[in-house]
Amino acid sequence: MEALRSEDPRRFGRFTVLARFQETASAVRYVARDTGAGETAVITAARPALAAVPAFRRRFEAEARTAERLAGGWVAPPLETGDSEAEGAELLWTAAGYVPALPLADAIGIAGPLPERALRILGAGIAEILSRVHAGGAVLQGLAPDTVLLAGDGPRLTAFGPLGAAATAEARPGGQLSVRLGYLTPEQVAGKAAGAPSDLFVLGLLLAYAATGTTPFTEGPPEEAARRIAEADPELDAVPEELRALIAGCLAKDPAERPTAGTVAAELALEGAAGLARGGWLPERLAAAVAEQEARVRALEGAWEAPAAADSMPGVADAVPAVADAVPETADAVPAVADAVPGNAVPGDAVPQEGGAVGTHAPADPRVPLAPDATHDTGAIGEDRGTTRFPDTGPKPPRSDRATTQLALPHQPPPLPAVPAHQHTHGSPAPYPAAVLPGSAGPGSGQGINGRSGSGQGANGQGSSGGPMVALPLPPAPAPPSGGPALDRRGLLTVAAAAVGGLVVGGGAVAVIGGGESAVATDAKPAAPKPRRTLPGQPPEPRWIYAHPSSESAPLTAALWQDRLLVVTSESQASAVDLRTGKRVWQRADAADGQAALAAGDLCFVAGPTEFLWLAPKDGAVVHRLRYADGFTDLPGLQVGRLAGHSGTVVWFTGSHTVTVKAPKPKKGKKQEPDKKVVQAHLFAYDIVRRAELWRTPVPAGRAPGTPLYRVVAERPADILVRQEPSTLTPADVKAAKGKGSLRCFDRETGTLQWTKQYGTAGPNAGIAGDESGILYASVGADLQSFEADTTKPLWRVAGTEGSYFGTPLVAGPFVHTTERSQQIGAVERETGRFVWRRSTEVPVIGGAPALTVSTTGETLFAADAAQVTAFSAADGERLWKFQDIGVADPKGETVSAPYRALASGANVIVQRARSFYAFPVA
Repeated sequence: MEALRSEDPRRFGRFTVLARFQETASAVRYVARDTGAGETAVITAARPALAAVPAFRRRFEAEARTAERLAGGWVAPPLETGDSEAEGAELLWTAAGYVPALPLADAIGIAGPLPERALRILGAGIAEILSRVHAGGAVLQGLAPDTVLLAGDGPRLTAFGPLGAAATAEARPGGQLSVRLGYLTPEQVAGKAAGAPSDLFVLGLLLAYAATGTTPFTEGPPEEAARRIAEADPELDAVPEELRALIAGCLAKDPAERPTAGTVAAELALEGAAGLARGGWLPERLAAAVAEQEARVRALEGAWEAPAAADSMPGVADAVPAVADAVPETADAVPAVADAVPGNAVPGDAVPQEGGAVGTHAPADPRVPLAPDATHDTGAIGEDRGTTRFPDTGPKPPRSDRATTQLALPHQPPPLPAVPAHQHTHGSPAPYPAAVLPGSAGPGSGQGINGRSGSGQGANGQGSSGGPMVALPLPPAPAPPSGGPALDRRGLLTVAAAAVGGLVVGGGAVAVIGGGESAVATDAKPAAPKPRRTLPGQPPEPRWIYAHPSSESAPLTAALWQDRLLVVTSESQASAVDLRTGKRVWQRADAADGQAALAAGDLCFVAGPTEFLWLAPKDGAVVHRLRYADGFTDLPGLQVGRLAGHSGTVVWFTGSHTVTVKAPKPKKGKKQEPDKKVVQAHLFAYDIVRRAELWRTPVPAGRAPGTPLYRVVAERPADILVRQEPSTLTPADVKAAKGKGSLRCFDRETGTLQWTKQYGTAGPNAGIAGDESGILYASVGADLQSFEADTTKPLWRVAGTEGSYFGTPLVAGPFVHTTERSQQIGAVERETGRFVWRRSTEVPVIGGAPALTVSTTGETLFAADAAQVTAFSAADGERLWKFQDIGVADPKGETVSAPYRALASGANVIVQRARSFYAFPVA
């Protein structure tokens, strides 16, 4: 962090700039103050020379939109994006909330390699972000040591595409943009496009760097770096043994052999990065450095808080002493800011030396010594008079492997004709050969991550030669205006091969984007909605709230009909609530004590205690009714249980009736025995559109009064698998089962019983669900185990939380979503049993396992329990929000103890607790 320079803007929209925070190849980041809300923000402002290139503007805005979509978790939500068209081409910026944090590269320089626990949290947090990106079919390409920040509660990501993580970015004649990527993957060396596995390769590089302070492909001459990336085995001996195999998997040459982001996140931190980081995760020196940075920023806030003080701020040359004064004694260990740097010098990382003096690291080029009071040109930064750098916290140890610590380019290029370091100014020729790209004016000089030495720099300003070039994906170009020339892809993207030299971990990958004024004429700015401010963990505003009248009996069941009605039944009546407005549209006493609310053509089907009802959705009028006594005349006194399940227009249910069995004629001399009353039970299939019974099949009667209650746990094309509710098992059934639960398989066409089987030691109460392929997922002790339904063969097993058990899982897409009494929610790959993610609802362990519901899009998972509803991202388990209602406002009202329920309906989730219903918008 350093004082503002004369050329730096003092305001961005509603933000007043306080200081420079960090520089990258494509942008400068500032600490700023929201003059209205009083919040501290970090402004990422594109360099003016780059902002004038249309291709850069499109990419910058696209990456800003990516940050907006990823907001939450380890991505700070954007506060505002500048209106570049209104403010001028030189102002292209975005703002995000300030989080005290250190770039990973700086953290390694301060404290050396990270310990294993910190590595796990770092890798899991980044993998969680990647999992969200990949779930949407996109690729991030935004990882680098300077784009990953270490905050007190976990990692943060600050770049969301190749521009943000670029080693160099340079505007070239003809409206072209030259971008030198900081990393290269084997597939990019081969000239192929980057995919999701490419992000995992870079993550492996990043974790290896964080674990060792160096890169895994450093051995050998720099001109062979690309070959090493494509062919050589990574050097991982210094990586902690527990993480070596995972990082090696990420660095596999074949993209198909690399793990998914979700798998990496789960293997590094099964409870999630946030859970593992709870209680602190940074080594002491880094935690102190983060606290020191925050103190300096707070001091800046105080110095600029009064508008009058901001308005009277003098020029930069005069402002340096004031800036120094604005940084109070945040810690005795940090000396006061040094006097203004003479001339146009910008020192390197300012480090307190013995005696309290502020010194500098060695210059970027070790061939040219730099005296402590000497000056050197910054190359890409340009002339800067009257600039000082705020001191860093504590002395920095020598960095291990200085030539490769930034995963980018070596300090010392191959031997070349001597060129004085001070002559390497911005725009000067490269000190050694670089590729000349088609359509460009020459090699030019991209600038480094920290804005230091000029020509073709990599991360941290280290020199490089030209190298292989890869295409950066662009937002789709709009059609040309009427009468204008049609542009092909070559007008927007020019890519050519170049010599490989000076590369370490892909530091020489280059793309040239843009192709002249014709591209400018046809590149309309895509509409980018302004981000909406939300607080992490706060649920969205409900679209409506429905309160069931206290004058009526409490709701017993709630069900959805065609995403149009919420049907609520009670002991006295059924009510229908419009899902668009939350207004009650009708009440009917006929459907009291009803269950379900299924679509039967254009009618609403409700199963009651004595009859089936078909209601008109408009007003609830009874269109058809079928009394059980009338519809099943051959089963007099039929008692129907609740529905076992439904599929399309077919419902399955159980029923029982009592028959008299005549006693046999007694033998001579024996007394006549009385006739017996015997309960007979059946499983039925019924078509609710045709209003016709399809089949019935005899089943064992249940505990008195005799109706067994079944639940369909899996539907397959040819059959259904059902389980009997334990409360309806007779004592003889329980004894015969020897403590295990049983499943029955019935033919869907005829109802014929196919088989009855048990699965491992799964008990009668075990949470169990199956999928269409015939695989069952059952709670077995404290674990979750999968079985082949027809053979009972075990397939895989995942361990649960000690002292807990799994509830009923939810099969959705490629995952089995799990729920445990310990309040752990997760996602397991159906085929392998590998946990993709596992998170806690973070509520006390009360009652049983939360009930799971997935949104109609499959993107959001809801866990409802006695305390709250927690929303998770189904793909990576990010906790999105939680909801708890405020209870009864009237002190004399009834105490609410009912658990929460969640019902998915179109773009909403309906959350119920007792009489209250909330409609929340969801993805």
